[in-house]
Amino acid sequence: MSFQLIGANDAFPPTWQADDDGLLCLSARLYPAQIQKAYQRGIFPWYNEGEPVQWWSPDPRFVLFTDEIKISKSMQQIMRKGDYIFRMNTSFDEVIRQCSLIKRTRQSGTWIHEEMIEAYRSLQRIGFVESAEIYRGEELLGGLYGVRLKNVFCGESMFRREPNMSKLALIHLVQNLHSEGISLVDCQIYSPHLESLGARKISRSAFEQYLL
Repeated sequence: MSFQLIGANDAFPPTWQADDDGLLCLSARLYPAQIQKAYQRGIFPWYNEGEPVQWWSPDPRFVLFTDEIKISKSMQQIMRKGDYIFRMNTSFDEVIRQCSLIKRTRQSGTWIHEEMIEAYRSLQRIGFVESAEIYRGEELLGGLYGVRLKNVFCGESMFRREPNMSKLALIHLVQNLHSEGISLVDCQIYSPHLESLGARKISRSAFEQYLL
């Protein structure tokens, strides 16, 4: 199957044109303005360094409703202990760098390479991208980053330096989003880790309704 190659100012194809894996189209470069347009339509970039930019819109979509998060008894104990601090947007550069260092199953490298880091860093400066962080004192123990839309937070990647710290950052983020009236966290594709927190699959068309 051949895929349309789009330019920086071209419109994305309709998402129903994505293949069975969710791959929709390609581009030669990654531009911040193009990333913004993509997320607003439920499309995200995911590709290896040296490859064309691959734009994805999977069906079904793996999501976490902010009022459905499951907090295990062990996580409740960690939260009651309270020997940590939750912060937003205080160490974005370190969070994305740490996420880029994570070894992924069946991957020899990382999809969070320099072109991706620079694009998301520029979007973080204008408030389109955010990080959530867990500290003990001034030590960053774990966190995540993602894209904030009007009704959806699109999670991108997580890291931890101690067990459960990325999960703790996600729990606090979800609770904050729920209090702000945001009902959905886009987890993009299935993972058992996120399923244990309550994430589930919905159709692409149902997901896109939250983007309106």
